[in-house]
Amino acid sequence: MWILTLIVLILILGLLVIVHEFGHFIFAKKSGVHIYEFSIGMGPIIYKKIGKDKIQYSIRALPIGGYVQMAGEVSEDDDKIPKNKFMCNKSAFTRFLILVAGVTFNFLLAFILLFFSALIWGSQGLDPIVKNTTKGYPMREAGIEKGDRILAINGKEVNTWDKAQILLNLKNKSEYYTFKIEKKDGEVKTYKVKPKVEKDEHGNDKKVFGVNIDTTRKYGFVNALKYAVLKFGAVINSMCIVIVNLFTGNLGLNALSGPVGIYGVVGESLTVGIQQIIYLIAFLSINLGFINILPFPAFDGGRILFLIIEKIKGSPVDSKVENAFHTVGFILLMILMVYITLQDILKLF
Repeated sequence: MWILTLIVLILILGLLVIVHEFGHFIFAKKSGVHIYEFSIGMGPIIYKKIGKDKIQYSIRALPIGGYVQMAGEVSEDDDKIPKNKFMCNKSAFTRFLILVAGVTFNFLLAFILLFFSALIWGSQGLDPIVKNTTKGYPMREAGIEKGDRILAINGKEVNTWDKAQILLNLKNKSEYYTFKIEKKDGEVKTYKVKPKVEKDEHGNDKKVFGVNIDTTRKYGFVNALKYAVLKFGAVINSMCIVIVNLFTGNLGLNALSGPVGIYGVVGESLTVGIQQIIYLIAFLSINLGFINILPFPAFDGGRILFLIIEKIKGSPVDSKVENAFHTVGFILLMILMVYITLQDILKLF
């Protein structure tokens, strides 16, 4: 089983990278930018081919990323290339399109997968309406009932179960969580709920509220389209909450997962079935796109940030400064990846 899980993980990561990098590639190529290499994976080359377009297509040993190597990404870096073939000499709008294309393709892939998944298998509702509560657990003891709609948690508005689950996993200064609830008759009440602490399968403490969501499935083209839009927005919203709370300290780094953690999720998804695998690919594709658009060094968003600075100041940022910025950012990113991977490994034991 572990071999199958590993193969599926590599295929999923490979698909996400190919889609992302193809976005950059096709926009750069159509814009007349000279491309040296289109690579899937990092590290040593295990396969390469020079295409009729003189571009090197490579597969590298480590399936943890990929890249499109373009001429003049920061400055003119090859005296054999015509000046109009350098990316840095293209208009700001063209460069923006090339930089944002990878994220756009990841988002499109996710939306398409969510839509077709809901069209084929149906979809569960996203509204934060309580299906039932578990006897002996905090939600029922507090007085929350079947059919109640959660309007807010700790003062933060709730419009989907995705957001509710994120808010319930944030650090809480009080031992109670404050729920704003709309009853079936329209009356709005406030409840204080103290979660029960139990051990998960790895022996770690987890907060349990004892609430179940409605798993009734809806079908049809219109429903599938609506679900894809709402679910896409819900995942993006959850990602925003996670990023903000990582910086404020309300969410620890142990909440993040790297390749090892994703491996575990892939294994669990395989036991559920193809629909869960498709959802996982969509979820990871949104995550990859979202992270890449953040204005952080070495990400597409970091390069877009320098493009914006260039437009504001009316001239390009010194290439040495930009290169140093991205290099330092890449090193910090690798350190974070190592830390998260170690955390994932420790969770296994």
